[in-house]
Amino acid sequence: MTARRRALIAGLPALMAAAALRPARAQAPAPGGPHTLPPLPYAAGANEPHIDAQTMEIHHGRHHQAYVTGLNNALRDHGQLAALPLPELLARLDQVPEAVRTAVRNNGGGHANHSMFWPIMGGRGGTPSGELAQAIDRDLGGMDKMRTDFNAAGVGRFGSGWVFVTVTRDGRLAITSRPNQDTPLMDGGRALLGNDVWEHAYYLKYQNRRPDYLAAWWNVIDWDRVAERYAAAKAGTLGV
Repeated sequence: MTARRRALIAGLPALMAAAALRPARAQAPAPGGPHTLPPLPYAAGANEPHIDAQTMEIHHGRHHQAYVTGLNNALRDHGQLAALPLPELLARLDQVPEAVRTAVRNNGGGHANHSMFWPIMGGRGGTPSGELAQAIDRDLGGMDKMRTDFNAAGVGRFGSGWVFVTVTRDGRLAITSRPNQDTPLMDGGRALLGNDVWEHAYYLKYQNRRPDYLAAWWNVIDWDRVAERYAAAKAGTLGV
């Protein structure tokens, strides 16, 4: 046995140990799946210092991608379901075969929630104006009370989930929270805006300080985009 071969064999345990410490690769996207990962509409660091770039990269590129992949895989043998727009698919979960219903619920909900989540950020916070501001005053008691109640709902969500401001076709607003990746779409409703309170959304920067994350998140809202969602909801054209 050559000296080179002996050295390679001697180094195998260290190589195997290093491999075991590497994170597992994300599941490859299902080929030809109908659902795709939307790009971030801004640089990963656009929400600094309130949400760090590394969190954004991992959250978008790994977590959201995993939901897209899982949804495509669940729908692979169900062409009619795969052809449905995502809001309609989630509103018809009771018609999804039981064998894939949980996968569609979790992954479809995750895909929808995050597809709503990215575009409403990247802004500079502040306050909305026009019809949206009037609706917040009318239905939620004004901006300060909305933020207080929204943050309380997010802190009070046990475990993982989301907190939303929902919007009806006539422009009425309400605050609600949902577990896991559930979404108002599952009840035929729509989210005007929402915040992810899964730990992967904030743990690198805030650790277990969910209230601090919720408070800081308002500084990155793009109220122009939220106002566009409000107008779309009233026109009946709001998707996810």
